[in-house]
Amino acid sequence: MNIEEIKTFLPHREPMLLVDSLEEEVVTNANGDTIRYAVGTYHVRGDEFFLQGHFPDYPVVPGVILCEMMAQSCALLLGDEIKTKRPLYTGIDNVRFKYQVRPGDTIVLRSTITERRQALIFAKAEAKVDGKLCCRGNLSFALI
Repeated sequence: MNIEEIKTFLPHREPMLLVDSLEEEVVTNANGDTIRYAVGTYHVRGDEFFLQGHFPDYPVVPGVILCEMMAQSCALLLGDEIKTKRPLYTGIDNVRFKYQVRPGDTIVLRSTITERRQALIFAKAEAKVDGKLCCRGNLSFALI
């Protein structure tokens, strides 16, 4: 999906639309279970609002922005349902930041839904740059 197709799923718009492209990946694990992943990308240009003061002499993508990128990458997995409902965070758990993300980096976001309880969605996500893990964690949100 390109940015215009992503906008049909996500309610976010610039400057808070933080996924440039999004694709679905289907994997069969050793047990024969099928797992759906959303794989998104975002290229850090260097002129983003969140880099202006974080930090002026050494810009680094804030961790909370990485978490938002990971959450937005989950949208594809919700299909048409997300077109009529708003996803709101209900939790961010076990998040770890392992590597800095800087201007010029292309972030690869990979997420999967691990559980669903009616309107509550639980997901696991990670962000990598050049194969290096930058951030990972468990996210939960409600569709309102």
